Amino acid sequence: MTILVTGSSGHLGEALVRTFQAQRQDVIGIDILPGAFTRRVGSIVDRAFVRGAMAGATTVLHAATLHKPHVATHSRQDFVDVNITGTLNLLEEAARVGVTAFVYTSTTSVFGDALTPAAGQPAAWVTEDVVPVPKNIYGTTKAAAEDLCQLFARNHSLVTVVLRVSRFFLEEDDNRAVRADYADANIKVNEYLHRRVDLEDVVTAHLLAVRHRPDGGFARYIISATTPFSPDETKDLRGHAPCAVARRVPAYAAEYARRGWRMFPSIDRVYVNDKARAELGWRPRHDFTSVIARLQAGHDIRSDLARQVGAKGYHDRAFSDGPYPVS
Repeated sequence: MTILVTGSSGHLGEALVRTFQAQRQDVIGIDILPGAFTRRVGSIVDRAFVRGAMAGATTVLHAATLHKPHVATHSRQDFVDVNITGTLNLLEEAARVGVTAFVYTSTTSVFGDALTPAAGQPAAWVTEDVVPVPKNIYGTTKAAAEDLCQLFARNHSLVTVVLRVSRFFLEEDDNRAVRADYADANIKVNEYLHRRVDLEDVVTAHLLAVRHRPDGGFARYIISATTPFSPDETKDLRGHAPCAVARRVPAYAAEYARRGWRMFPSIDRVYVNDKARAELGWRPRHDFTSVIARLQAGHDIRSDLARQVGAKGYHDRAFSDGPYPVS
């Protein structure tokens, strides 16, 4: 089996290539930027480059993308070129050579405005049944690429799995107000309750997706840390999140007090991974409860793999008002 990983100089792409190399799998990493885990440098927008890279591949894990941090620094056409045309190039070449599994890394950002409940409403309980309402060019192009994947599964018998992945990056939060009010690690640990996942668990989900054969040859899954909450707690989460968390994970309060940390007063959405755990057999190791236990033991909140990959940034320059500009 020859595995093609796109975006191999990025966070997830590097983590995937690292993992396959450790398993002594035949893996080819491609990226527009050179890197220690990138064998071929080029753009997925370039059809000739994609065709050459695809030769001999049996499995594709497509992690390359323009991200939300690029919205203010790249044009809408750039997003269309990379996220839609690039994905189409990969799908067409994968179908041409008879690839047996295509895994597309999407994002929970496709849900967009569906994640924001009206004032006074409970937190959104986000499953795969929630209809996406993308709110920017990033979410729009990722959703369109998902639809292309479904099209190729249906019309070209290309087994395709879409993974809608929540936050796993180690970079600072883009929200200036949140950065001002909370320590960075405090933010990230809070997010394990509802919108974050460790990179190690993201990789595990991709490995399982490679072997998965969904009905009809296509499936979508939310990949996020397992929440301790149930749907009947969404009202409390929106109005009194610290109380809701204390009921479920009582140990958090003392550990937060010791560190001078605070829980968010309100949580507006919860990503639910039930379908991925049921159908992929995914067993994420990292959630809010396990992270609290690591903090109590004086350990790092990150997995070994997340530490190895580290933070990369999304641009070739620094910005004065945050990790990246927000449009």
